[in-house]
Amino acid sequence: MMAEVIKAKLQAAVAPLYMELVNESSMHNVPAGSELHWNLIVVSAAFEGQGRIDRQRLINAALAEELRTGKVHALTMKTMTPAEWRAAGGDVDNTAPPCKGGSKA
Repeated sequence: MMAEVIKAKLQAAVAPLYMELVNESSMHNVPAGSELHWNLIVVSAAFEGQGRIDRQRLINAALAEELRTGKVHALTMKTMTPAEWRAAGGDVDNTAPPCKGGSKA
């Protein structure tokens, strides 16, 4: 399953303290059972001192093969340091934007 691949690669790359990964493919116009659209919340000390774009680059680099080959088509992510996570009380919204390329809605 792609979820296990993603989690393993992110574990190796940023050693997350918390990670939530949701397959949102069913909300898009893709075949049933697809694992192409993902929503990620990841909390890691590896993000300390980095801006949002640099954090996202770390994630994208870890998943470069999956993104390049189309195994992962879309990835909505929220990247946080442990301090940011604590300040939010662990209550973080990472609602993906509506699909514009053939949404089932």
